[in-house]
Amino acid sequence: MDWYPLWNSLRIAAISSVLVFFLGILCAYYVARLPRLVKGLLDVVLTLPMVLPPTVCGYFLLLVFGARRPLGMLLARWGIKFVMTWYGGVLTALVVAFPLMYRTARGAFESFDCTLAHAGQTLGLSNTFIFWRIRMPACKQGILAGFVLAFARALGEYGATSMMIGYTPGRTATISTTVYQLWRTNDDGGAFFWVMVNLAISAVVLLAVNLLEARQKKEARP
Repeated sequence: MDWYPLWNSLRIAAISSVLVFFLGILCAYYVARLPRLVKGLLDVVLTLPMVLPPTVCGYFLLLVFGARRPLGMLLARWGIKFVMTWYGGVLTALVVAFPLMYRTARGAFESFDCTLAHAGQTLGLSNTFIFWRIRMPACKQGILAGFVLAFARALGEYGATSMMIGYTPGRTATISTTVYQLWRTNDDGGAFFWVMVNLAISAVVLLAVNLLEARQKKEARP
């Protein structure tokens, strides 16, 4: 049994989720503080991958990072190639999973009681201290839920991934692309096996989200 698709999917999902975690928090924190008009415009741009078909996202990524595109050729001179490489899958997963983390984190920040931050400022606490020791703990449940959802989205990504990195056994194969390739070659048994693996992982992820939501509601009770 070749377990590379599982390892590669988990690797891509884990790395992209960590990147999405910090980028999503950074963007959500600053966008939430902007005027309504500017915030609305940035929301459209930052959440667009969530409503676009995955194949369209993959197409736009190829337009930017393709081997014959200016940026793609520039990166190739430095030995960086995103097309048909596993770390191209990380880039793809980052793009499609980012809106989930961003929207969830922004909602958590907007529901934060700003009087706590103001109280910290009157005590002479720095903004960095207030963010990491006051704001983040208060918003941790929503942020953790966004991280879990982003991980699940990255793990199950197929459309944009298949366009960006394709399917090469032992190099770029993921669970989703492996299921399609096995089905295409009439290997229903192999395809069903990987479907069940994906279902098991997805069930664990959804259970984690439900537990986080239940804990958040419990802590919110007086």
